[in-house]
Amino acid sequence: MPLITPTTRAVFALVCACSVWGLSGIYYKTIAHVPPLEVLSHRTLWSAVFFGTVLLVQGRSAQVRATFADRRSLARLAVAAVVIAINWGGFILSIQMGWALEASLGYYIFPLVSVAIGYFVFGERFRTKQALAIGIAAVAVLVLTLGLGAAPWMALMLATTFGAYGMIKKQLDLGPVISVFFETMLLAPLAIVWLLGAYLDDWSLVGRSAGVFGTNWQDSLLLAFSGIMTGGPLVLFSYAARRLTLTSVGLVQYLNPTLQFAVAALVFAEPVTLWHSIAFPLIWGGLALYTWDNWRTERKRVAKSPTVPIN
Repeated sequence: MPLITPTTRAVFALVCACSVWGLSGIYYKTIAHVPPLEVLSHRTLWSAVFFGTVLLVQGRSAQVRATFADRRSLARLAVAAVVIAINWGGFILSIQMGWALEASLGYYIFPLVSVAIGYFVFGERFRTKQALAIGIAAVAVLVLTLGLGAAPWMALMLATTFGAYGMIKKQLDLGPVISVFFETMLLAPLAIVWLLGAYLDDWSLVGRSAGVFGTNWQDSLLLAFSGIMTGGPLVLFSYAARRLTLTSVGLVQYLNPTLQFAVAALVFAEPVTLWHSIAFPLIWGGLALYTWDNWRTERKRVAKSPTVPIN
């Protein structure tokens, strides 16, 4: 029996992907002096380069041409591109503005938002424990709203946009690499226009000069690295998702917001108030209930189909 099984490799790939996502706030904090829309534009362009290179190496040009010819898929990809751009931009802005703690809350809430979207959009039925988990999350949001005097809008936006993105992708018969390639390609003209404006007219946000790329090698390399930061984890996640059960993937994915929370509290020293200390355990409890319910459901499903491995 081999020491490293395919399942072990898949779990390792998934842990690596979620770890990069969870620690990515440190990367974006390093380039916090660059206006967020400039960072987003570079992330879009360099991601397109990364995914285009992967598809070229894989020899999938025929699939690319077929997708170009499918107008319905292109329309859905365009909507997905706008939604994920809002999500990416919101996360970048959260890090730059000192809202990393709230961003982590958004990605904790996201799985429960996906359940709600499944109910309202696809007619999926709530299981009792799923409904209870969503209710607990709603109470947590209410606690933060009343305690801090404002709703955690950034967290809700990140959770909702990522949930909507998943909803759109569910209706596409395309793998993650080719779909994100098209999404970034569709956004690329907007990114180029913004960057041209930044260089030609010296646009700026909150007093910071724009057009940073090319002014020094450190920032230029960091901005170019955003393509690998985006694409690398997605390739690892795609590899793992094809080899593990949904329950296993869902459980390990909580590593992402957990690391985001740790970075916000321990590295960025963002204040964890009494209200956060009440709301976050509520969210964790709701997620534990949701995960346990999913695990039991998956076990029952596998029991009826014993050829499917449990990881």
